[in-house]
Amino acid sequence: MPQADSPALRQGQPQTDLLIVGAGVMGLWAGLHAERLGIPATVVEARRPGAGASGGLLGALMPHMPDRWNDKKQFQFDALLTLEAEIAALEAATGLSAGYRRCGRLIPLAKPHLRRLAEGHMREAATLWKAEGRSFGWNVVDQPPLKDWIDPGAGEHGFVYDTLAGRLAPRALIAALTAHLQAGRHVRLLTDTPVTAIDVERRRAVIHGTDFAFSKCIMAAGHQSFPLLQPFGSMTARSLGQPVKGQSALLQADIDPAVPAIFRDGLYIVAHEGGHVAVGSTSEDSFDSPDDTDERLDTLIEAARDLVPALKDAPVIERWAGLRPKAIDRDPMIGPHPTHPWLFALTGGFKVSFGLAHRLAEAAVQMAAGHALPFPVPASFQFSHHLDIAER
Repeated sequence: MPQADSPALRQGQPQTDLLIVGAGVMGLWAGLHAERLGIPATVVEARRPGAGASGGLLGALMPHMPDRWNDKKQFQFDALLTLEAEIAALEAATGLSAGYRRCGRLIPLAKPHLRRLAEGHMREAATLWKAEGRSFGWNVVDQPPLKDWIDPGAGEHGFVYDTLAGRLAPRALIAALTAHLQAGRHVRLLTDTPVTAIDVERRRAVIHGTDFAFSKCIMAAGHQSFPLLQPFGSMTARSLGQPVKGQSALLQADIDPAVPAIFRDGLYIVAHEGGHVAVGSTSEDSFDSPDDTDERLDTLIEAARDLVPALKDAPVIERWAGLRPKAIDRDPMIGPHPTHPWLFALTGGFKVSFGLAHRLAEAAVQMAAGHALPFPVPASFQFSHHLDIAER
């Protein structure tokens, strides 16, 4: 893999048509779409691909509830459907697995009013969750659809069994996307290459003290995008967004990887291949250390053990913490800066990035190429919208 002292930089070629800052899930998907369009592009990453929030453990692909339908929910629904084909194409091209499965999701209903609400959502899903000859359900059931997974007593008033939800293995996806870029012809990937500043007027990025010229730039560096984008407005340093800490854990257990993910009160339990079960995650707006785990994760692990008897004695084989990008208006942040149209944001996402990243990245690259978008992007996702919120 090219490094910061790669021949491209040593031989006096610090320039590119499209500069993509960040090799998390957003930036790597952007590189893939640039490769498909034949756009000469450079993806620069301060550390290694997936070193930030994209290198976590959970990989949950969870749809919004099928109620109060809007353009954001439609965008996510379409993204979750198209992701399946995108993953299949990526796996075929690289020979690597991304750990993807449409596993479904179980939500225990502990109170009577939750069942009534769920039954209403079930009727709405029957109408809304349909596309391309396929339909998915937000099914209300009295008992879990399989034994020896979730504790049946957790759903005193039944369970939601959502058949649209899925999961992937974050690190496996990052590895597959990285391999795809390494095998490409148009996109180069530079690791251990931090971008310390962007001179938007001169279209230069400062990399190790050297000017790196670009025609267009997509900022996809997670929460680190916010300060890099910040100089182009009058807002304070953190007003475009903030990092939110998440903690998760990986347990070793002999669990069928086809079982549905479980969700209850912010807790996700996701089975993966290889006898691994991921548990997460916290959402911490304030924290002392971004990389350390603590008693908050212990609480999640114990809650998972209570909910899934098979995890009672399962050993914890990894504890993880990282920072996710939360844009000022919570939605993803994508699109051109209104006064510097060669600069594009591709960040935010917070809790939904893995399900939307391929679609958001495609839109950002199409915008940078000056093409008409092949699908609509919600107005609340636009970079200009977030800037407006920040200015208020």
